[in-house]
Amino acid sequence: MSFAEGLKTIVVATDLGGQAEAALEYARKLAANYGARIVLAHGLDPMEYAAVDALPDSVLSRLTAEACKVLDKLAGDLLREGIHSHSEVRQGAVAEMLVDVARQYGAGLIVIGTKGMEGAGPVVVGAIAEQLVRLAPCPVLAVAADWNAGPHRPTPGGPVLLAMERNDAAAAAAATAYSLAETFDRPLLALHVRTAAEAAAGMNPCAASLGDFGVPAQGKAPVHCLVKDGNPADAIAEAIRENHPCILVAGVKRASGTPGPHGTAFALLSASRVPVLCVPPERSRAAVEREVAVAVCTQ
Repeated sequence: MSFAEGLKTIVVATDLGGQAEAALEYARKLAANYGARIVLAHGLDPMEYAAVDALPDSVLSRLTAEACKVLDKLAGDLLREGIHSHSEVRQGAVAEMLVDVARQYGAGLIVIGTKGMEGAGPVVVGAIAEQLVRLAPCPVLAVAADWNAGPHRPTPGGPVLLAMERNDAAAAAAATAYSLAETFDRPLLALHVRTAAEAAAGMNPCAASLGDFGVPAQGKAPVHCLVKDGNPADAIAEAIRENHPCILVAGVKRASGTPGPHGTAFALLSASRVPVLCVPPERSRAAVEREVAVAVCTQ
């Protein structure tokens, strides 16, 4: 299933303090251009309030009422823009709640907010970021709260930056990046980061056809190849500074042999002001439908 085919529903992690405003703004742009609906999801995590097994009913009722009031206002704003939405307020760990909501509604994307260069925000912290990206049944987009603030505001018409990596998610990430470039009429920058051995051997990653990764040879969006050497995270950060992309797309593996937060995508997920879209390996339509059916039956 392609990114465009699967993007019928977008789950947005919302808070009550306005830190998710940038995430919601980006979700609105995607929903408007792909014809998707938005599910506004808010989690009431007991660990944020007290060291007790569960929130007292009176406290839970007050928090739920406050959340519903905020979400109702957001839903009204979306409807005036022609975007249909639904709200979900649930108690439990935020990452698990988002995964459950995404599965229930067959979402094609989860959008979350972070604090940008200040570090990961309260919605996604350390291992939770990895847990969400690895377990989510769809791509996860992290948008920094300051993504459109001051000198960090994206250049109008900025390109879509694709971090090319040889992993199981490479094809899905490339196809997703091209879909975004085509939909928003932006150029696509395919960034290859060479190892020291590859650079010494004079290897030219651009010689490989992007068609192998799902990018059409001749399409609506212009595609350019960019090669850098060194540490992937540093090379990507440099490419962001030089090219001012509107979004960074990176493929992520579902599993790894090392524990804890790790990998280029996760380093960028918590620290980058540029929105980072983490794309897992593509699954078949049948697999998606099975997950949705299981989620509905367990409600």
